[in-house]
Amino acid sequence: MVALGSFPPQVRAQTTALACSMPKETEVPVGRWSCAELAVSLVTLGVVAQIAASTVWRWLKAERLKPWRFHLWQHVRDPLFVERAKAVLQLYEQAVVLLKVGIWVICVDEKTSLQARQGIDEPVPAAADAPIHVAARYIRRGALQLFAALSVADGHVYGCCRARKCFADFQAFFGEVIVPEAIRRGVTELRLILDHGPTHAPKQLESWLAQQQLAQAWPFTVQVVWLPKYASWLDQIEIWFSVLQRKALTPNHFVDLEALKQRILLFIAHHNRSAKPIQWSYTVAKLEKKFATN
Repeated sequence: MVALGSFPPQVRAQTTALACSMPKETEVPVGRWSCAELAVSLVTLGVVAQIAASTVWRWLKAERLKPWRFHLWQHVRDPLFVERAKAVLQLYEQAVVLLKVGIWVICVDEKTSLQARQGIDEPVPAAADAPIHVAARYIRRGALQLFAALSVADGHVYGCCRARKCFADFQAFFGEVIVPEAIRRGVTELRLILDHGPTHAPKQLESWLAQQQLAQAWPFTVQVVWLPKYASWLDQIEIWFSVLQRKALTPNHFVDLEALKQRILLFIAHHNRSAKPIQWSYTVAKLEKKFATN
């Protein structure tokens, strides 16, 4: 054991090595290291008799190590990722031109489990040097599911709220909202961008659409364009969902589900009055460059 106050280079090296390991490797029951936990572990492991967390912090700062931070990531595991992503990105690039020739590109998905929480007290409006105050205590008034579609070419959004989120609800949304809008627009083809979520019933959706086209005599055809698996970041409707959350659903104070539903539908109408297409920057060229093989 190194004497108190004496920290030779070996101790610093061991500290760096410990910081670059996962805590479970030394049976420390934390998810990620802090300077304090590292200092305690160095003593427990017999590396030093005592060391201050501030000393560990200085060493890690010099090494540009921050083991208390973490970043989510994942490898591309879908063998069809590039092929499917390329098809989606091409539609994003061509959406405006396609719409002019009668091909309507839309992204469809659900924002689920939207809760109506009624605060014990009414929110207090902002004042000088004070933000809006919202009661921390609330009563749960239930939850609903938002089914929504984003028109890629012009940014318009179409939605409806349902109590559930099963395939039957998706079918109802498509038939009651998307089909009438496609007919109103006079399009000849609908390109439907979807993920592989169970609500969309990937194994039966396309056959159901073909049956409905014949049975209902739709004046347009439907082509489903599937997103790669685990690639929700490629779905433009997810961007709009984040706008909805920030601008309309936060803070959360709704006396019942009807109030929540009306807020969502009114926000959609408000959005559509000044809707613009999303300025999408990830292109096919960037995709091909990223996945190019030497």
